[in-house]
Amino acid sequence: MRAKSISLLLPLAVLVAGCAGNQGGQPQAGDTRFVAGDGKMQVFEAAERKPAPAVEGPTLDGATASLAAHKGKVVVLNFWASWCGPCRAEAPVLKEVAAKTKGSGVEFLGVDFKDRQADALAFERTEQTGYPHLFDQPGKVALAFQGTVPPAAIPSTLIIDKQGRIAARALGAVKYTDLMNTVTKVRDE
Repeated sequence: MRAKSISLLLPLAVLVAGCAGNQGGQPQAGDTRFVAGDGKMQVFEAAERKPAPAVEGPTLDGATASLAAHKGKVVVLNFWASWCGPCRAEAPVLKEVAAKTKGSGVEFLGVDFKDRQADALAFERTEQTGYPHLFDQPGKVALAFQGTVPPAAIPSTLIIDKQGRIAARALGAVKYTDLMNTVTKVRDE
């Protein structure tokens, strides 16, 4: 039982460590090792895409959100935490791209990871992103992606295509042009 607990906690420890450093490079699909990201989008060919796992849970505002609620739309899933400097730096980029693409079949969903709820709520009050955020203190959402295309850093951004498959991933803080171009490409497929 102890070995199983350790094997479940190791990927979470790796994600928490992701907010430090910036070495560049991205792991391949299915690789669960940590690599500090540079924010560049890695786009997967349609034939190579893996289905996103079921994601559902409570939001910071007390509602419930899920990937299934956005079936047939492109979903940008961003893993963040209030204690993460790069997460704070990328928040305005995510907010702007979310606002510009909302009416065109793109939805954004944040995943607040390993955070205190009060700190996450303060972050959201400051940033006013305009989209819901799952409160995932235990890290269950990130673990659900193990065996597909794991987030592997904080922040991480996954783009889920209209068929519910993982179309792209960025490890580290995303840049406006990279995110907008990738979201548009996946939306227009």
